[in-house]
Amino acid sequence: MNNSICALYLFSLCSLLIALPGCKHGPPDFFHSPNAYLGQEPPGDTPVPFAEEMLKDSGIVLGRVSFSKDGKAFYYSFARHWFDDRGSGTKEIRFDGEKWLHPVIIAENITNPAFSADDQTLYLGGANGQVWVMKKVQNGWSRPELWLESDHFGLYNFQCTNGGAYYLGSNANQGSKSDWSTYDFCKMTIEGKDTLINSLGSTLNTPGFDGDLFIAPDESYLIISTKETPSFECELWISYRKNNGEWTEPRSLGEKINQGLAHRFGQYVSPDGKYLFFTKGTSEADCTIYWVRFDKLLAALRPDEV
Repeated sequence: MNNSICALYLFSLCSLLIALPGCKHGPPDFFHSPNAYLGQEPPGDTPVPFAEEMLKDSGIVLGRVSFSKDGKAFYYSFARHWFDDRGSGTKEIRFDGEKWLHPVIIAENITNPAFSADDQTLYLGGANGQVWVMKKVQNGWSRPELWLESDHFGLYNFQCTNGGAYYLGSNANQGSKSDWSTYDFCKMTIEGKDTLINSLGSTLNTPGFDGDLFIAPDESYLIISTKETPSFECELWISYRKNNGEWTEPRSLGEKINQGLAHRFGQYVSPDGKYLFFTKGTSEADCTIYWVRFDKLLAALRPDEV
């Protein structure tokens, strides 16, 4: 075979491979680039603080974070104190194509950003169990608008799934919204003018407060803060949804994540499913956001019954 025929053969073979499903060799997506995750060095299976130098100007950084689906925008909350909404808010850091920009405040006194399934809405939590929304506009985000509030039930740690359901902590149909001990992990659906909130049941919930959670967008698993002490220290555990819609008995995420007494909340898994983020602190002084490799742990803990 002469050189020209050989070159033509190789070109045709490469073109065929590129055209085949699963054989695309285009540029990697942003999550696989060195600029992903604010350009931070990825962690292993031991949690480490996330981007402390970039976030430390915000006082206490805490609660759930969120990345846009393309990974080029990051959202996080800040506060002066753990149990005081005054001086709190939500910030955005965007990647401009070359570098990550400085953080900017996009909302004041509302926190815990969570995206809608289409990335066009941000849900944020406010005082007295409120849910606020911000809509994607041409130059950023609209001003926050109050979207949901009830005199009867709380709406804590509000999150949306791909299927249009919502997961949250709520007193639902029991007790007072001001009595945190009545809060359960719940699922909420909105049908017309009817808002239905149902507890996820005794497999996940305890007699005390149950409200800090992360729901996978496809509702396949749930990461909860549990084993809470009288002074609110807790651990992160995971439950998987069975084919019949019920949930498996929660399992600990392990000693490396749950080592020692600490407040652990604001759990969130990155859009690529690779990393778990959560807030950890033994006091306000050392409270910050941590991250850890998660995809392998997720697979390892999955029970046979799922």
